Amino acid sequence: MLDRPLDGAVCPACWARVRPAGPPACYVCGQALPSWRTISLAAECCAACRRRPPAFDRGVVACDYEGELRAIIHALKYDGRRSLAQPLSRLLRQAGQPVLDGADAAVPVPLHPWKRLQRGFNQSADLARGLGVPVRPLLFRFRATRAQAGLTPGQRRRNVAGAFVLHPWFVRAGRGASKDLSGRILVLVDDVMTTGATLDACARVLKRAGAREVRTLTLARALLPGSR
Repeated sequence: MLDRPLDGAVCPACWARVRPAGPPACYVCGQALPSWRTISLAAECCAACRRRPPAFDRGVVACDYEGELRAIIHALKYDGRRSLAQPLSRLLRQAGQPVLDGADAAVPVPLHPWKRLQRGFNQSADLARGLGVPVRPLLFRFRATRAQAGLTPGQRRRNVAGAFVLHPWFVRAGRGASKDLSGRILVLVDDVMTTGATLDACARVLKRAGAREVRTLTLARALLPGSR
């Protein structure tokens, strides 16, 4: 029971228990690293990113996907508590300055149209609106995919491969994608990241369209086994 229910859907004590994603973290994807990898700059990249470099250039994650934050994100996405997007966006903005500095636009990771219709909103777009940079919905998810939860990293990549394209409005407007996006620095925004397969698939589309640099900013990371 909230002591002051009119102040918001989450009490101050629960907000205070949200765990920031502290260092060390992979410079590219933002996943947690064992502490010994901080001994050299080369070790700031996780094994997965060294083995299979993603299409995005670097990434930041704001928090760990556990405890109170997991419940808050679920309330936003599945209970329609859209008022939570504003304080969550503040967390993103505070953590994300390294990738937001110099960025031309934030690009929300899109939902499939049917899921967007069922949910009534895209949580990634709501999060992106509070970041202080222009929001451009450049991507369209034209193929429905299985839920990523429970899939191996390889299955995740195959699941989202080819699922994203440039948004039809962008193409129909007569904009030359390579000209309009050439030299741009874009920040992909999403709520939860595990292996980064979805962000990688989105970044590939933006890079093919001419973006000079694609960065990622994610609210929470689902910690992988052995990352602590």
